[in-house]
Amino acid sequence: MSPIEAAARPSCPPSCTVVVGLGRSGLGAARLLHARGDSVMVLESGDTPELRARAALLEAEAIPVHLGVPLSTEAFQALPLSPAVLVVSPGIRWDHPVLEELRARGVQVQGEIVPAWQASRDVPWIGITGTNGKTTVTCLVHHLLEQAGRDAPLCGNVGVSAAEVVLQRRLDNGPRPDWLVVELSSYQLEAAPAIAPAIGVWTTLTPDHLERHGTLAAYRGIKRRLLEHCRIRILNADDPDLRRHAASWDEADWITAGPREGLPAEIDPILWIDREGLVQGRQGPLFPAAALAMPGDHNRQNLLLAVAVGLHAGLSPGAMEAACRCFPGVPHRLERIRSLKGVTWFNDSKATNYDAAEVALRALEGPLVVLAGGQSKQGDATAWLERLRQRAAAVVLYGAAREEFAGLLSAGGFPGAVHSCEGMAEAVALAAELAPALGCGGVLLSPACASFDQYADFEARGEHFRRLVLAL
Repeated sequence: MSPIEAAARPSCPPSCTVVVGLGRSGLGAARLLHARGDSVMVLESGDTPELRARAALLEAEAIPVHLGVPLSTEAFQALPLSPAVLVVSPGIRWDHPVLEELRARGVQVQGEIVPAWQASRDVPWIGITGTNGKTTVTCLVHHLLEQAGRDAPLCGNVGVSAAEVVLQRRLDNGPRPDWLVVELSSYQLEAAPAIAPAIGVWTTLTPDHLERHGTLAAYRGIKRRLLEHCRIRILNADDPDLRRHAASWDEADWITAGPREGLPAEIDPILWIDREGLVQGRQGPLFPAAALAMPGDHNRQNLLLAVAVGLHAGLSPGAMEAACRCFPGVPHRLERIRSLKGVTWFNDSKATNYDAAEVALRALEGPLVVLAGGQSKQGDATAWLERLRQRAAAVVLYGAAREEFAGLLSAGGFPGAVHSCEGMAEAVALAAELAPALGCGGVLLSPACASFDQYADFEARGEHFRRLVLAL
């Protein structure tokens, strides 16, 4: 039986909500929609044992699932129904031809974050977005609130999907949370234009995901739309792009990890760090920035963004300082793995572009052995190459981008040793030899690339690196 024929047997009324994709976000969205009384069907192009297990869970709840059904015009024409709403996962391009066709036919197409937003309007959202830094800020905001006794589940583009969290709270029938702390990617935001968190945070903006969004202006517009819908907007004045567009904001709360002097006239920060290292607010000092023991100026920016949220949520400086001192950090983001024979190993697998990799290099003292490579992205490598010249004694390249990166390093005049490896295991073994021989105090995995040439995601890459390092 063909996938289309298989899809023609749904136990779904002539008009229903179709969820496309059976990943974690699709699973959560389907269950939440069903729980609120919608007629739901799930279509999934894949057909694996893991997907079959997920399908069985939904079918046990009377939600029909059809595997092996591609997102195609033919598949939808074969369905004996006319979907009123189509819910898509972040992995599906918003300009996919089938989505465009369905929109033209009057079908309401939305992202998986929308059902969660619709079902939790009685809970204030804290929405956090940005090219880099959003996961660290999201986790730190969650930590500050929870340590202060607030009920503030963490969800979205990190950990558990927002739909899963909203559904579980509904099933538990307990008190509503004080806040939902939601990390929001550009993929999620382009498919959810109407969501309006109470507090919005914009960490950074650099060119990324341009293969999806087309232009930097389009990418910026997707992020900006979220903040425009928020009652409270918190922005990072240390980000060059955000600073350049500061005059376009009528109302915004700005932070800077440096002194206030030198900022454009239109930026009057609510938080900054003075020359003594104290977090300062307009009413006076709050606490030492060193309370957050994470290296780098970018983490000082992350600290202030999170503290700004905390102040708006009613947290005291003392409570936030205590919470910062016990914050464990976030895996794969300048994560310290171990020190061995005088060499400290850092996992920065989340550095999937040149800008994030440059930030990691800036945060650490050299000389370093740097591991870089994977699936390259569009972007300007100039600042990354300059920082490598300053910090790295050697660069070990691996994966699909190794030849491309070797050319960049050569053209950029990198003075140190450059080595090329097929994969991570060989790269780690070589770095373990190079670091003591070159007098390096650290080895940094900061790929400046996506992971998809060899790994399912950056987490899988970072976990593999961690296992290899702990086995040395």
